[in-house]
Amino acid sequence: MPTNDLIADKNSLIEYMESGCKPQEKWRIGTEHEKFTYHLSDLSQLEYEGERGIRALLEGLTKFGWEPIIENGKPIGLVKPDNSSITLEPAGQVELSGAPLENIHQTCSEISEHLKQVKDVAKELGIGFIGLGYQPKWKREQAPWMPKSRYKIMREYMPKVGTKGLDMMQSTCTVQVNLDFDSEATMVKMFRIALALQPIATALWANSPFKNGKLSGFLSYRSHIWTDTDPDRCGILPFVFEDGFGFERYVDYMLDVPMYFVYRNKYIDASGQSFRDFMAGTLSALPGEKPTIKDWEDHLSVAFPEVRLKKFLEMRGADGGPWSRLCALPAFWVGLLYDDQSREEAWDLIKDWTPEEHLKLRDEVPRQALKTPFRNVSIGDIALDALEIAHKGLSRRGVKDSVGLDETHFLNPLFQIAESRLTPAEELICAYERRWHKKIDPVFKEYAY
Repeated sequence: MPTNDLIADKNSLIEYMESGCKPQEKWRIGTEHEKFTYHLSDLSQLEYEGERGIRALLEGLTKFGWEPIIENGKPIGLVKPDNSSITLEPAGQVELSGAPLENIHQTCSEISEHLKQVKDVAKELGIGFIGLGYQPKWKREQAPWMPKSRYKIMREYMPKVGTKGLDMMQSTCTVQVNLDFDSEATMVKMFRIALALQPIATALWANSPFKNGKLSGFLSYRSHIWTDTDPDRCGILPFVFEDGFGFERYVDYMLDVPMYFVYRNKYIDASGQSFRDFMAGTLSALPGEKPTIKDWEDHLSVAFPEVRLKKFLEMRGADGGPWSRLCALPAFWVGLLYDDQSREEAWDLIKDWTPEEHLKLRDEVPRQALKTPFRNVSIGDIALDALEIAHKGLSRRGVKDSVGLDETHFLNPLFQIAESRLTPAEELICAYERRWHKKIDPVFKEYAY
């Protein structure tokens, strides 16, 4: 469906979502991760301009074959023909959006090559990178803003609808994986499993215990922030578990999510306005105009539930972290969702969870992680059950690398976390309270990429 086609009616939107269905042999894995940048000299965050700023970093990366994405004469990202890209989050967090790949071995190689490239450029500029869920040292008010005009619109709108939207924009980093489906029925089952188990991922990847140089009281402060960012576009989406859920119901949800902007050679502020009005030609930001498929794609990208549906499903519950856990996230979800038997076992694990339990986990896991009580066990127990299902799924996939290892070994860091009940965040807290003597600066050396 060409992106410049005008949307005729709601059925066009449903057909767009359905067009993501593809046979299982064509399923791919797209992994994205964000990281904080800082000057090695004083740990300060990188501004866009300057000899050692974000712009210099982007321009330096072009020597590896990346083509710049230009907005208003400034590079704001990079792209390659394989559909991978490097983009900027609002305060200069650098994101790799990986190419759609066939297996986890390829994903890990892609991440390794990316980190090698950015460190090569960073060495010349005196720049460091760290993977955490939340900026550990600097107050959000001290953070720079990148020159992307869509962020200006979001920046002005966020404080109207929640107290932590700007923290989300400027102070968080995540890792996520994008997965395919072959039918509406498969999508629905995957969506339900993924939403239910997102708090388990939040617990296993919990890696943001600090705020403003001190303990925040949370193990995943990044995850907590999403509970008060914008209630119209965030959360668990209880309707996904209701009878009759499918592409049409998600389209209805998205039609009710307020807009941020429309792009017509520049970003036009449409914050708080209705896509339904846009379809009727009565959008006050663009009177008389009707939306294209590209407008719908843009709109799909500004909803932020724990799992997001486009032409694929995005798993969004994990804090940023080191290389091993960037590889582990796609391994976890591919093991659970890409193997038919594992998908059924994962469904059996969560199918009787109630809406109240989903919400309770969403609220409590950011603080307690694996120690969160659930029925007569803990989230740590559920995590081990999920990991065993994922391990069997990856084993049945049987995809081996050049030395004969299958994809199961990418789960090893997660088994260590779940079996010890010691999350990455709690490891950081131990370091902070003991060998760092309650100083935050050592995290930038000990946990840098």
